[in-house]
Amino acid sequence: MKKVYHGQVSAVLLGLDADTLVTSHTAEVRAEFEGLSGDRHYGLTRLSDSRYPHYPRGTIIRNDRQISLVSVEELAEIAVLLGLTTLLPEWLGANILLQGVPTLTRLLPSARMFFAQGAVLYISGENKPCIHPGKVIQEQYPEIHGLESRFTKAAMGRRGLVAVVENPGLIAPGDLVTIEAPAQYAFMDA
Repeated sequence: MKKVYHGQVSAVLLGLDADTLVTSHTAEVRAEFEGLSGDRHYGLTRLSDSRYPHYPRGTIIRNDRQISLVSVEELAEIAVLLGLTTLLPEWLGANILLQGVPTLTRLLPSARMFFAQGAVLYISGENKPCIHPGKVIQEQYPEIHGLESRFTKAAMGRRGLVAVVENPGLIAPGDLVTIEAPAQYAFMDA
């Protein structure tokens, strides 16, 4: 049996510059089958990287990382663990900031998010922390040493999710989102 949760979009952001991880706030985004129109991760395919050791680096694979989602609550937890006053979603390269979903990262792959203006996102997995956001955070707080390396540990299990567009539509701040989480069974249990 599926479980249903509700949240709200706090911000939408686009990665407009391929040379930086940092995303920029926008009034709304159009979700298309290829991802978010205008975002650097837009596309049905992408090149494999260190996350996909099954393929030689640079192999063309399906893009299951079109969109990055984070929650207000989990960002606040990471900030506390790092001793920061603020941790902004754009520093993590996030596309959608949700509120009211305090354990967003625990949402399993195959969950669906239904947005008020018709867009549906299919969760492809957890966005595992890496050092790149840590570098951006360190630049924001140069007086606090070690943030670059500490971010990965602090963000483990709190870094958010990656998703693909299952149904096109608009997404804007203030939109309500309904989340359908799949039933979970232990693999190979009798």
